Amino acid sequence: MDDVRIERAWDQFQVLLDTSRPHEVTQQLRDLFVPDQVIEELLRRHEVATTRIASLREPLALGRENALPWYTGPRAEDKNWPAFENLLKGTLGAEATQKIDDASTRVVAMLDHPATPTFRSRGLVVGHVQSGKTSNFTGVVCKAADRGYRMFIVLSGIHNSLRRQTQARLIRDVVNLNPPLWHQITSPDHDFVPPPNAQSFMASKGQTLLLVVKKNAVVLRKLRDWLEQAQEQLGNCPTLIIDDEADQATLATRRINPLIRDVMTRLPKVCYVGYTATPFANLLTDPMDHEDFYPRDFILSLPRGGNYQGPEALFGRHPVDGEDPSEVPGGLDMIRTIPPEELDALRPPKQSGAAGFQPEVTDSLRRAVLWFWLASAARQARGHRDHHSSMLVHAHSDTRVHDSYQAPLAALQKEVSARLASSDDALLEELRLLWQSESLRVDPSPFGNVQPPFDEVLTHTLDVVDSTKIIMDHYRSTNRLDYDSGPVNVIAVGGNTLSRGLTLEGLVVSFFVRSSNVYDTLLQMGRWFGYRPGYEDLPRIFMPDETRDWFTHLATVEEEMRKEIDRYLIEHKSPLELAVRIRCHPKMRITAPSKSGAAVRAAASYGGQLVETRYFRASPAEEALGWHDQNAQAVSGLLDASAKHGRPDTGVPSGRALWREVSHSHVLDFISEYRFDPKSVDASAELMTEYIRRRSESGALVSWNVGVIGTSPTGNSHHVPLPDGLSVAPVTRTRIAASVKSPVADIKTLTGPRDEALDLRIDKGEGSLNRTRLQELRVQQQPERGLLLLYPIDAHSQVPTRKSDGGDRSVQGRAPLDVPGDIVWGAAFVFPRPSGRDALVEYDYVAADLRHVFPSAGEDDIEDVSVLDQDLDTDNEGAA
Repeated sequence: MDDVRIERAWDQFQVLLDTSRPHEVTQQLRDLFVPDQVIEELLRRHEVATTRIASLREPLALGRENALPWYTGPRAEDKNWPAFENLLKGTLGAEATQKIDDASTRVVAMLDHPATPTFRSRGLVVGHVQSGKTSNFTGVVCKAADRGYRMFIVLSGIHNSLRRQTQARLIRDVVNLNPPLWHQITSPDHDFVPPPNAQSFMASKGQTLLLVVKKNAVVLRKLRDWLEQAQEQLGNCPTLIIDDEADQATLATRRINPLIRDVMTRLPKVCYVGYTATPFANLLTDPMDHEDFYPRDFILSLPRGGNYQGPEALFGRHPVDGEDPSEVPGGLDMIRTIPPEELDALRPPKQSGAAGFQPEVTDSLRRAVLWFWLASAARQARGHRDHHSSMLVHAHSDTRVHDSYQAPLAALQKEVSARLASSDDALLEELRLLWQSESLRVDPSPFGNVQPPFDEVLTHTLDVVDSTKIIMDHYRSTNRLDYDSGPVNVIAVGGNTLSRGLTLEGLVVSFFVRSSNVYDTLLQMGRWFGYRPGYEDLPRIFMPDETRDWFTHLATVEEEMRKEIDRYLIEHKSPLELAVRIRCHPKMRITAPSKSGAAVRAAASYGGQLVETRYFRASPAEEALGWHDQNAQAVSGLLDASAKHGRPDTGVPSGRALWREVSHSHVLDFISEYRFDPKSVDASAELMTEYIRRRSESGALVSWNVGVIGTSPTGNSHHVPLPDGLSVAPVTRTRIAASVKSPVADIKTLTGPRDEALDLRIDKGEGSLNRTRLQELRVQQQPERGLLLLYPIDAHSQVPTRKSDGGDRSVQGRAPLDVPGDIVWGAAFVFPRPSGRDALVEYDYVAADLRHVFPSAGEDDIEDVSVLDQDLDTDNEGAA
């Protein structure tokens, strides 16, 4: 058969696949006496197409082991996806559109074929906060509709604002591009209201049904009962349920959870796909509860774009999985501290004080608002006049507190407008100093941006101030956020409605004094995560130091969790094998206790890791000095023991010292005496002690090498005396500029790139060394011996300068260390990667309980997790 006829046969084969599964199409062709060689060629093409999808590098995915591949991708004659694709190319460009195309194709390939007689499957798509999940599931809706899915139910959070925004986006991106193909059961202004004669909607094959529904008990009951009326027709109506924010309300709630189950049981053909950026609760549900929403059929992990500003980009994080600390993001210098003494003026100390609370425009709030106006003016100077510009004020969950901000913010706007109009010298100088200070702290050039001069910014500022709308956005307010009526400059004050799912367009400044000690809740409140095209250097986030520390911890948790997910997606065969460990925090909960009933204690180990001190006490001075004196005593004791009981190595370079074969008992004594700052969650004395003890029981880590990393002493340098008549000069370590006002100095990285090689033999031909190579050499040369490095640090280390075209410039983003005393001691532990089975320390991680799925997985004790009877049913918000 010639190529043209094969192409026609292939086109017809694909058309038949829309209504029948591959093996059924094959039998139909045989019944029509199609030659075997033609059928074989069509099946080969089908296998190539499905294999290409399954082989996509991104997103990583894990599906049912015995799932039959059916989806071959979008086709030129499709209606929904090509229209949406063209829209995406016009707004995002070809490269970003291709990523959405690949990711949505991979999701659709995980769905059941719509011609399958019955199915009820569950999947999970893990994205990132404010990273384009809506675009992904919109692409999935388009492609699934093109292949025969006939009803789409989008569960869009618990608030009207998010449901309205989601409906409007789907109308814009799907319905309006092919109006004859779609019938909307809901609208932007109205949630689900049962239309009469449900049977007629399900029986008609001319249109696809779209419902965007809140997770609200009243609404879900109506939807359940409406579907019940059309039971006979639903067998011909394959349905896709998209659960946006799938970790909210869907899991472990008394009314919402059972009602979503009820809706699914009414549907003979239904695939449930949860979307979330915070899958903590989803991954801790019981995999063996067939009626719950554990993603038992498939899981996908969406990639983030290179220009995505997520938790680690903004807040920095700790190293995970043996990463080189010097390569771990330290965070952009965009976070500003709200001092503790201002908090009572910005939020009521107790819930009982919400009714009569009156906020003040504190120094930090004034600075935040003024920067919002300056940054928005700078965006206009960069040509962004037709773009939205937003500021978020998130102070409390009580709507009365939101409303109390209207008057002081309006008064500030009136004052600044009048003083700008009159060219008030004091205000102009305040704005000039603010612009000079802030615009120097984040270099725009790496983002491809150019910083306009202040005078140019000032020409746009009055217009920005006067056009700014101050909106109280909560479920009782009538004046809500509106980005559909043209470009807007807006200061939005809110709480729950602005804390999850909802996108604040053009977000520039976030003023955040509300907090939460629950991982998923706090992470979702970070509306400032996302993409900031053309103004990546301008956003600023104002928050208390403790909240900032929690976000740094969350950045580490998230990175570690996503690496765990990706590892499982690569190594395992079924989502039922997924038991992702999630790192705990002494002051925070991973998710609400009611959502983590299937959690058990999980295991962590230090094999192959570098653990180093990153934080050094800076104030109060007397307390910090006592802290560092105790650490100096711990170092002195270890060095004395090393010199007395170890073997000195005289072959190390000047400015360094090394003692080999020091007993692990001296290292354990040091760990018990040395004080690690609580922010150093990796450097847990209890965990490291238990790990070393467990390894020593099997003959490993019994012996250690102890080294000192300094610099070569000179006549003018400070000499740090060591045992055996040795001495070194201190090293320089500066702090991250963002931690200047913090009582704890954050140096980010203690060790140098070759420090771990101190006790190794390095051939001259090795060239540059990275951590991976050093680990390999350690396994070869010192497989069972640990290395402990001690660093005498100049307490007044200054930021080095670098030559540039404009003269000497300090290294950007760094500040003097400035901690009390003359010398502070840092410590780095290099744990060798074990050649055999590693020791596990069951302490600071939790994971889903898979013992009933795989009984041989172990019989560890289950954590005593009390059930929180909390239902996020929002009946008080109304059904509409």
